[in-house]
Amino acid sequence: MLRGIGTSKGIGMGNALVLVEQNVRIKTETVENAEEEILRYRKAKQQFVHDTDKLIEGLAKQLKEQEKTALVLKNQVYLVKDIELNEGIENLIKTQKICAEAAVEDTCNLYINIFSNMENAAMNQRVIDIVDMKNRLIRILMGVNEVDFKDIKPGTIIVARELHPSMTALMDTSHIAGIVAEKGGDTSHAAILARALEIPAVLSVRDVCAKIKNGEQVIVDGEYGEVFVNPIEKTIEIYRRKQSAFLEKREELKKYIDKNTETADGKKVLLAANIGNEQEAAKAVADGAEGIGLFRTEFLFMNGVSMPSEDEQYEAYRRVAVIFKDKPVIIRTLDIGGDKDIPYMGLSREANPFLGYRGIRFCLDRVDVFTVQLRAILRASAYGHIKIMIPMVTALQEILAVKKIIHGICQDFDRKEISYDKNIKLGIMIETPAAAAMADVLAHEADFFSIGTNDLTQYMMAVDRTNENVSYLYSTFNPAVLRMIKRIISCGHEAGIEVGMCGEAAGNPSMIPLLLAFGLDEFSVTASKVLDTRKNIADWTCSEAEGVAKQVMELYTDKEISNYLGDYILNKK
Repeated sequence: MLRGIGTSKGIGMGNALVLVEQNVRIKTETVENAEEEILRYRKAKQQFVHDTDKLIEGLAKQLKEQEKTALVLKNQVYLVKDIELNEGIENLIKTQKICAEAAVEDTCNLYINIFSNMENAAMNQRVIDIVDMKNRLIRILMGVNEVDFKDIKPGTIIVARELHPSMTALMDTSHIAGIVAEKGGDTSHAAILARALEIPAVLSVRDVCAKIKNGEQVIVDGEYGEVFVNPIEKTIEIYRRKQSAFLEKREELKKYIDKNTETADGKKVLLAANIGNEQEAAKAVADGAEGIGLFRTEFLFMNGVSMPSEDEQYEAYRRVAVIFKDKPVIIRTLDIGGDKDIPYMGLSREANPFLGYRGIRFCLDRVDVFTVQLRAILRASAYGHIKIMIPMVTALQEILAVKKIIHGICQDFDRKEISYDKNIKLGIMIETPAAAAMADVLAHEADFFSIGTNDLTQYMMAVDRTNENVSYLYSTFNPAVLRMIKRIISCGHEAGIEVGMCGEAAGNPSMIPLLLAFGLDEFSVTASKVLDTRKNIADWTCSEAEGVAKQVMELYTDKEISNYLGDYILNKK
């Protein structure tokens, strides 16, 4: 058995097709006429955009109601049009008189090296996009055709070193039973497409291309990240039953797509989704999300090699607002720093990055960057029910400073007769002990709260959640964290504002009865957890949840609490 990261749930069973990457040798000769070579490059670039749009169109047909997910390939169009990237390529051709292929290779590799040295999943995805774009653009320049994947046999398990989005678009995905790759993670575009196409996928399987041969029988478990090669008959039978059970459960969950999110005794709550782009928004709508509880805008800034313009940001926000129509879309302002770096922003290395120059601290220092983003959000608010949320708040003056900037932008828009929502709401993330302790005061200046349990737990417990030596202390079920969550919700309600949660805990089945009992108004989870969460909420009555919460709040350790909740839910089934 081989292990990796399960990125798309389901059981895939079939025969392996190992994809061998084509190595295109780059010619390095010099050119006599640099201007002609630049024109050749620009013509290839136009062909690239045309071909990519065709791939998006074809993939959208396969995705049907989730056709907007096909736009993951649009990131490559943004990259190939990036001003800084193009200037780099054309300057190399001019100054060094090298051919377009070599200029593309050298310039793209420069950015690949920068992003590859960053331990960040989003940056790793940028690397995959740049590599795919680079290889496809070089093939166009050299007149080399793409690999033909149209004749894939039914029941094929794709095995690859790295599955690029363009490869997926070229395949007859109805014949693909599963995907296994050496690279990639849960947020990679290969994973996003696999989930949208409901193809089981396991990524980050070490040396898998050397361990599986063409035609070998393979089982892919996309939930637990397990891959079986040439399994025995008993294993095959076990996974046939698992496959059948999974498909039954998936069909059962589909019944909840158009239902209200409410407890068994009729208390309604809002169930929203956490997203990073338009494609994830489309997936969230398809899965029945009632809004967006967290739009992570930093991913827009990570898509290219330079900062997105106001118009580019406006278009991204507007498209998501249009997808959700009159449903709420909470856009979190740029949250970089900590474990999220953007090379062109020039952030310096810090001894304690999670305690340093991040979130709203960065934005209020770089008002130029922040103002562009706020202008884009406000312009987009004319097309839907957008709310603004600021991260990493620790003090009242930060909220007041943001309000002052927004007020100035609104005055400018009024003078220029630019449309925007004049009643747009401004909320804050409660994810620091300071904000939690001052929640009663902050609630009178914020229009809503959203609890970020990932960071709140980290800061409350003084634990670096990436440090294996102290990771045992990182638990949202710790009584200190639970007491603080309960207090935050209470402070919000006393001030008459709604309180949501956009951290991982919002989708945890064991946490749901506690959050219902505490009075949480909005649960925001990853799109893939929307239906599971709706079903889990529907399994509880308010009185039962309150009884469980009462017992939990009398316990003193996270282990006692998690064991009690686990046993209760198991017996409840």
